[in-house]
Amino acid sequence: MHYTVLGSGAMGLRFGILLKQTGQQVDFVDDWDPQVEAIKKQGGVYVSRDGEGRHLENINIDYPEDYKGNPDAYIIMCKQMGLQEMLTRCAHFFKKGQYAITLMNGMGHIEKINQYFDPKYVIAGTAMIGTVLTKPGDVDFIGKKHAGSLHLVNQTEKPDDFTHQVVKEWAAAGTNPELTTNFIGTLLTKIIYNSVVNTLSSMFKLKQGQFIAADIAPTLVDKLVAEDYAVFDAAGIKPIQTKEEATELIYHETRDLTPNHYSSMFQDIRKNRPTEVDYINGYVYELGKKHGYNAVTHDFLRDVVHLAEHANNVLSKK
Repeated sequence: MHYTVLGSGAMGLRFGILLKQTGQQVDFVDDWDPQVEAIKKQGGVYVSRDGEGRHLENINIDYPEDYKGNPDAYIIMCKQMGLQEMLTRCAHFFKKGQYAITLMNGMGHIEKINQYFDPKYVIAGTAMIGTVLTKPGDVDFIGKKHAGSLHLVNQTEKPDDFTHQVVKEWAAAGTNPELTTNFIGTLLTKIIYNSVVNTLSSMFKLKQGQFIAADIAPTLVDKLVAEDYAVFDAAGIKPIQTKEEATELIYHETRDLTPNHYSSMFQDIRKNRPTEVDYINGYVYELGKKHGYNAVTHDFLRDVVHLAEHANNVLSKK
């Protein structure tokens, strides 16, 4: 199959390269000048795994205005804040019948993607794995080969032949995909995780394993997960995991799979970029507010993360 990655940051590179290594045709598109120029100059991207085995993977990358490919599917991996601009700049090469596959963090992206792709051509999902863009043109895959998990779901909740082929190819690439038929409930899997782990570890500049090792971590995890599920109950949404399963996933990921990983939210704070907290904890709060539940803890954490953004910006100038 022919894929084009829109948003060739850490996660976009990871999934695109893994698919390319199994023989799929993969193109890359990005709108961040340092990334595009570094990859063009190098003739590819340097890839490491847990900081070791750094080597050059040959890939082609274009700015949106320059891309001329005709893929079967786009893998959309932008930051929430930059998605609309990316889609606008890429719209000239979108064609009827092409699929959009997205594994983005947070919520708010599906509505934007539907401006260009009919729901019957949209596959969304959640990827439970860490990846770090150490610098432009240089990416570090966190975790051993075949580590992590991935849920995929059709927006229509009706898998078609194309979706089954995607699952087959992504399984061959070692991404461990699992196909579900609960659209919103599937996307909430990563919301629950990120609203706890990303937010708390980022504010205190902790690796995920360092966060979960704290004596206070179980109390914080239980409080936030309980509030997540109270909001979902108020909204009449059923996640694909029980509250207990979601809690266990947090412990498993942070202790066993990504203990040495800094969350993407912390990477944004460190680089003085806006985080996606409004699309994660903010989403939970706004959803609760819409259905008469005050998710006060998530609202508070959203504000504190914005304070952390400000603090890093101020202190980095000294």
